[in-house]
Amino acid sequence: MRVLFALALGLAAMAGTEAFSAPATFARSSSSLSMAKSSTDVARADFLKQVGGMIAASALATQPAFADETVALPSGVSYTITKSGDGPIPDVGELCAIRFKAFVGDTKIDDIFDTPEPYYTRVGSGGMLKGVEEVIPKMRVGDRWVLTIPGKLAFGPKGRPASAGKPRIPGDATVVFDVEMVGLPGKEPELIDLIGDD
Repeated sequence: MRVLFALALGLAAMAGTEAFSAPATFARSSSSLSMAKSSTDVARADFLKQVGGMIAASALATQPAFADETVALPSGVSYTITKSGDGPIPDVGELCAIRFKAFVGDTKIDDIFDTPEPYYTRVGSGGMLKGVEEVIPKMRVGDRWVLTIPGKLAFGPKGRPASAGKPRIPGDATVVFDVEMVGLPGKEPELIDLIGDD
């Protein structure tokens, strides 16, 4: 994957900014249709640069995240990629299976890594903390990320009262959320397709 990434960067550098310039325009002169680009014909080299730039841009958009990469989002949520997957990315409204554990300081507030079944949620449904909801659509199946979620996108100023088996969470507490995308039911090959029906 790193080789593809390097190739894409090389193509993008070769293409330069011309790859993202306005396309050639069509002009009618007398009875024939001609294509013009700033009063000059489009050269083969310009065309190849544009195509190279488009290929590089599409390759960069679909690359999996690299392990040990840390990303800070404008909302204040940040995440560190601890494991990179190469599976599909979920669409909004799609069911996804995740495993996670969450901490406030040194206090563990939830952990489903050791449960027999993962946690199922619909992407974008609002069923998770706001900070988690923001990051889940960016993950691929197989990714494991550690999120740092500011209090305003976690439990807010009120926090959460203690309940059976769950500790109290103070207001505006930062939550560290270790999450792994383990499946996308419906986007993965069915087991019967993999092992056969014999």
